[in-house]
Amino acid sequence: MATARILIVDDEQDIRDLISDILADEGHDVLSAGDAAEAREMRAQHRPELILLDVWMPDTDGISLLREWRETDALDCPVVMISGHGSVETAVEATRLGAFDFIEKPVSMAKLLVTVGNALEVGRDSQDKSGQRRDHSTILEPMGRSPAVQQLKRRLERIAAHDAAVLITGEAGVGKGAAARWIHAHSARSKGPFVAAPTRVEADGWSRLLLGEGQSRGLLAEAQGGVLFIEDVARLDKTAQGRLLGIIEAKTLDPDSASSPKLDVRLIVGSSVNLEQLVRAGQFDEALYYQINVVPLDIPPLRERQEDIPDLVRFYAEHFPSRDGMPYRHFSVAAQNRLRQHHWPGNLRELRNLVQRLLILGGDDEVSVAEVEEALAQSESTPQTEGADLPALFHMPLREAREEFERQYLTFKLKSVAGSVGKLADVVEMERTHLYRKLRQLGIDPKQV
Repeated sequence: MATARILIVDDEQDIRDLISDILADEGHDVLSAGDAAEAREMRAQHRPELILLDVWMPDTDGISLLREWRETDALDCPVVMISGHGSVETAVEATRLGAFDFIEKPVSMAKLLVTVGNALEVGRDSQDKSGQRRDHSTILEPMGRSPAVQQLKRRLERIAAHDAAVLITGEAGVGKGAAARWIHAHSARSKGPFVAAPTRVEADGWSRLLLGEGQSRGLLAEAQGGVLFIEDVARLDKTAQGRLLGIIEAKTLDPDSASSPKLDVRLIVGSSVNLEQLVRAGQFDEALYYQINVVPLDIPPLRERQEDIPDLVRFYAEHFPSRDGMPYRHFSVAAQNRLRQHHWPGNLRELRNLVQRLLILGGDDEVSVAEVEEALAQSESTPQTEGADLPALFHMPLREAREEFERQYLTFKLKSVAGSVGKLADVVEMERTHLYRKLRQLGIDPKQV
């Protein structure tokens, strides 16, 4: 990761110190501010390449400060919002105002470093400093040699050559977002914005998110000249469906205004459910369905292309070490073969997370079939129905569950070695400096264990 000047704005001294230490260890030049006034001064004097901005501050809150910079054209670098008690509504507002991403407290070191790296890459690569949220993730072709993937590649190439609306269908985790980005990157709109709608939006928030409200520009306006991607179009409420249909049919951002700009957006939407069934059940607008289903693209589940799994495993086993600084581990042939036999209900997302877990929790030796068996057994033992008796981990998002597991695991191991971090490093087979940072990030004080 190339080094950069980064400004941290947070009223909590401990948070500023923690993030500063982590980023300084990565070689970055770190500045900090405790409130909005100090942040304005630091930004003007030092011109940071990235700002990490807390939402809740005693004087001017982070959202208001972000809006101020946006409205005065002072937002000339990516901004990542940080909040200990954020909401979907806050995240949506931050997205509208141009925030690159949203990190929750307690701050995950892995999430922090990944987000910082991605934000800096966007800030350096993009010539347009408007601050709008775009997804500039690495654009990858569908990976593998199976007939299903080869057919998918050919279809993507044909779709990219045209400008019609696309409906991408497939099970959760198959990579609908990656396919949408590939289409955009290889289309005539590649120099325009790729705007991805947030995946977590309350039903009644879709209309103002897509169309804007007051002085806030909606995502359709942000995507002018490029692509708007809605990963789960079935979540649009009836009002949003109707308003989106009206805009598509009128080909203008505001059908009620004679002076409204012409709509210049390619719409790519995804769905993990059968929209035809929703139309028949009266839960999805039939006219809108036909407007978005001009070019259908179905992505096969991973279990139908199991011969691609070794290639995918090797890719992720190299991807995480190069991106996140994790130790590289080779997957034995037996381990790869066992992964080929798995059903993969979570598809690519499940495979990616499993490889990441084995890299994080394993040692420096080769990944064995026994480790894979254990990891798969943990996944398969997860109950398929929700209930009050489920362990707390099963009620958390994957990121939070992984951190909680690491916290419990390292605390248990630390007790077994009487609080010695040196011995703990040997037991869990981690480099000591990295282990200290991990313990601090998880809030574990060896002196108190």
